[in-house]
Parts: sequence; structure tokens; C-alpha cells
Amino acid sequence: MSKKLVIVESPAKVKTIKKYLGSSYEVLASKGHVRDLPKSTMGIDVAGDFDPKYITIRGKGDLIAELKKKAKEADKVYLATDPDREGEAISWHLAQILDLDPKKQARITFNEITKPAVTNSIKNPRDIDMNLVNAQQARRVLDRLVGYSISPILWEKVKKGLSAGRVQSVALRMICDRDAQIDAFVPDEYWEIDSVISIKGARKTINAKFYGDKKGKIDLASGEEADRILSAAEGKEMNIASIKKSAKEKKAPLPFVTSSLQQEANRVLNYTTQRTMRVAQSLYENGLITYLRTDSVRTSDEAIAAAKSYIADNFGKEYVSHAVYTDKKKGNVQDAHEAIRPTDLNITPESASSKLDKDSAKLYSLIWKRFVASRMTNAVIDVTAVDFECAGYIFKASDSTVAFDGYMSVYTSDDEKPEKNNTIANLTDDSIISAVKYESSQHFTQPPAHYTEATLVKALEEQSIGRPSTYSPTIAVILDRHYVSKEKKNLVATELGKVVNDIMMTAFPSIVDIKFTANIEDSLDNVEEGSTDWKDIIRSFYPDLEVSVEEARNKLSKIKVKDEVSDVICEKCGRNMVIKFGPHGKFLACPGFPECRNTKPLVVKAGVKCPECGKDLIIRKTKKGRTYYGCEGYPDCKFMSWTKPKA
Repeated sequence: MSKKLVIVESPAKVKTIKKYLGSSYEVLASKGHVRDLPKSTMGIDVAGDFDPKYITIRGKGDLIAELKKKAKEADKVYLATDPDREGEAISWHLAQILDLDPKKQARITFNEITKPAVTNSIKNPRDIDMNLVNAQQARRVLDRLVGYSISPILWEKVKKGLSAGRVQSVALRMICDRDAQIDAFVPDEYWEIDSVISIKGARKTINAKFYGDKKGKIDLASGEEADRILSAAEGKEMNIASIKKSAKEKKAPLPFVTSSLQQEANRVLNYTTQRTMRVAQSLYENGLITYLRTDSVRTSDEAIAAAKSYIADNFGKEYVSHAVYTDKKKGNVQDAHEAIRPTDLNITPESASSKLDKDSAKLYSLIWKRFVASRMTNAVIDVTAVDFECAGYIFKASDSTVAFDGYMSVYTSDDEKPEKNNTIANLTDDSIISAVKYESSQHFTQPPAHYTEATLVKALEEQSIGRPSTYSPTIAVILDRHYVSKEKKNLVATELGKVVNDIMMTAFPSIVDIKFTANIEDSLDNVEEGSTDWKDIIRSFYPDLEVSVEEARNKLSKIKVKDEVSDVICEKCGRNMVIKFGPHGKFLACPGFPECRNTKPLVVKAGVKCPECGKDLIIRKTKKGRTYYGCEGYPDCKFMSWTKPKA
């Protein structure tokens, strides 16, 4: 019997794919990349037209030896790495390092790990797509040139261990720019007037807000203006000026792409982008969802037909949408594969939850509901808007009720749920009303919000910075380098981050220029499409970078970054200890080093008490960086929890 070898990326896929293909196939995993640029040197032959110098990744010798042996024994080798640029490049590297005969190798891809998808891919092999490979090579070489050229400047001018990156530096700039906007923000005063209106025969009152007069809206900038309105309205008759009833449609949401999944999981489940991608990867590898790195909302005809059938059977035919949904975003969507969806709608969140861990069950439920909702009819909302008139001034109130829930029967967010007040809906022109009281209140305009992981991903996508596979690692890098700290959900630039951003803005403005970086992404897409030679991008990019690096080395002064001072006193010398960063996070150190070498852990209280002994819980981290909550009374009290207990 002929033997065929299938090479995938992740070991988690091996067992499932082996089961689908049967005994005549052997399935092995490359465990990601097998070749890469060296860590110790640039690895790019700048003088030799930017040829990359790939080497075997350390520690993969035994794995490669096994792959070579199995490839020689096999009659056919299938390269089944992930269906994206990165996966295409891994297949190409495998073909190179295993010295595979082009006639014996075949590239196969599947967007979901199901038996039909896997077996169909075996029937339809193709050659390695060198346009995809070259697009990945161009990104890798660009990132290496930027990182290995600029990072040494940061080591020399600031301190060791810093890094610059083509995408991470733009993300840092965006966060610094937002922080600067917040710092420079000057609030404007404004006032609001609320009226409480009673209706004869109704139990509930209506709250109506001051709008203006018959000429239009009036903005109240001071208490004096508000008092003038109040004086005019007090004691005067309140009348119904108009009642308008309308029906509005709320459109069903589009299915998830990578960025929208990361945003919604952060908003609804409080997952970081890294956590979302880790859990989604597991769901994909277990055959529950389609491939997780995509920027296309396209869905296969088979999946649409299955969704229509499921919705008709479980909700009714009136809930089935026959609309063709399109994404109205800019035209740089790669559309390599489908939106993120369940592979089988009959595997409901309820039936899957018993087989999944808590994180996976929650994310699967979100993906399942979003996809089902995307194939359902729009919701219909009945809106009643009422204008009240008093002393020539207009007060407004409105109410929304769901006339037909449509997709909202499956998928809603808190801000989509109408606030129901039947008192407003039941108003008629003949209703007898009176104003019970008026209240004025002072307010101030608010600065723009800090970026969160969700809003930063949204901004990166809108600005065409990076691609689905880069959002999560970009955020991870700027957090790991301590350029940005997370305060609750907010991403805030640290003093170190501001210093690095200032250097980049001064010495390397094109690298952190948002439009320039977006244009690079467009160029990489052109390489993928085969319309641009990947080295042309490098040839036009590198000379300016080389000049900027040399100028920065000669002109930039050395910068001292001040450590954050804590209120903890060093018991050895009496100084206020400062916060430092180490491999496992923050710690306290005496600023008197080297005379005083005292250090101690930085204790961060969780804000809740230990449920066992009543002492404060401390936020701690394992050696692998996972956060947990432990009692400050350890070792006397050994309570710990992976999730924050309720106060």
C-alpha cells in the first residue's frame, strides 16, 4: 500500500486529521516554522540585493531529521500548513529544507478541520503560491531591517533591551498621540435641564430633556442661561407639541473577522487579544470553527444554506434572511478565506459547553450566535418621539419597543436593548399632562477615551496598519517592552514609551507615519497579487532608513528615563524605592544602587478580601506570566484563584 505524508503546523491537528484520512496517511507536525532569520545578526545580505539568510531554528534538528526520513519513505508529501501567507511560507521552507521533489510534494489548504474539508483538499492539491511566500518574505525582511537597524540606536541612546518595529512603533505613536490629546484637553461647561411630566391616568411619569425652541436646538453654556429657562418655564402650562411614531430597522451584524472578534471578545468577555486568539486557535484546531485569521466577511454557499435551514427549523421562516451581505470597508481586504463561523451549527453552545473549558465555551458561544444572527432578518424597532412645549421652549422624550426581534432573538448587546416606557408609547394628542418639576445640572465635556485593546485594534484596522495576524502580537510587544501599561482596560503610554516614541518621531518619522505604513501594507498586498516584485519594496525602502539610522547615531543625545517612585521606604537606607521592570514583571528596587542593592516584590492589591481569612488578596504572576490572586497571608493562608473573587 502506498504511503502518503501530510505535514501540518500544529500537533493539536494531527490526531483529528489522521482520523479523517485513514491508515494510508501519516500525519506529522512542523510545530510552526522550521527556518527563520538568525537572532544574533541581521540575516539580510544588504549588499547582495537583500537576500535573506535563513537558518534552521535551534532545537528543531531532531524534528527535521524525522520529517526528512518520513518524506523520503512517502510516495507523496502534502504540505498542509495554515491557509495564509505565514502558512504558505512555512510550506515553502519545508519544501526547501526537506529537499522535496516538486513532483512528490503538494500544497493543500482547508479553511476548517472537518472531514469533508480535509478530504476535499487532498483531492485538489496545488503548487506552492510563491506570490504568497514573497509577500511574507517582504514583511519579514522589512520588519527585520527596521528592528535590527533602529533597536541598537535605542540601546545606545536610552537603555538595553528596547526594540523598535514597523507596526509596533506606529501603534505606540497612536497611543502616545491619544494620551497627549487627553492631557491637552480643556473641558467646556454645559448645562442640561430635565423635566418630570405626569400624565393623567398613568402611574409612571415621563422624563423629558430640554432641547431648545421652535427655531432649533439651544446649547446652555452657563448656569445663568439654565436659570433663565427655568424661570420662564416654572408654573407655565406644558403641552404636547407633536407625537411621531416610526418603525426603524436594525441591521443584522456581519459575521466575525479577526479584528471584530478581538474587539467583541474584549468588550463582552473581557478577553485580551492574546487570550482571544489563543482560545480561537484551540477551537479551530478542534474542528469547531473556521480559520481564525481573516479579514473577509464572505461565507461559503454551503454554510449559508445550512444557516437558512437551521434558522427556519429553530426560529421560523420569517427569521431567515435572503439578503446578500457585503462589508463596506476599504478595498484592502485580502479575502483569502471565509469569515469566522462554526463548522456545524448543530453543535450549539449548549451542546459544546460540556466538552470545552470555560474560556472556549464562552468564545464559541459568541462566534456561534454572531454567525446565526448574521443570517437572520433585521430587527424592527417601533419608536415614539414626543415634543413637549412650555413657555415657547421644547422638551423631548422618546421610547423604543421591539416590534420584531429578528436577529436580536439570538444576539444583542446591552446598548442595543431598547428602554421600554409604555407611558410614552401610549400618549395621544388628547392626553392631559403637567410638568411636576424641573431640574438643571452642570456638566463638562469629556476628553477622548484612552485606547483599550479593542479600540486600538479597531483603529489599527481602520488605518490599514497591520493585518489580522499582527494585531495581537503588536499589542503584546508594546506591553511586554513596558512602553505601555494597562490601567484597568486602558492602554496608557509609560515614561519609557513616551521617550521611545519621541525618538522615533524625531529620527524616524517615516517609520511611524500612519499613511506610509498603510502604503507598505498595500504594497505587500500587491506582491501577493503578483503585480509587484517583493524586492522592489525593499530596494525603495532601505536607502532612506540607512540614512536616518546614521543621522540618529550622530545627532541624538543620550536620554535618561526616570524610574517611577513608590511610597515604599527602603528599610536599609531610608530612600523611597522605585519601580523597575524585570523578566517576570515589576519589582521594587532601591535607587541608591550600587551602594544599596535592596530589592523586593511589588505588591499590587486586588481590591478584594481573601474569602478564607479576610486579608487582602494580592495580584501575582506565575513564572510563565499567568496572573492569579493569592492571599497576602501566605504561607499561613494558601488561598489562590485564577479568577478575581467577587468583593
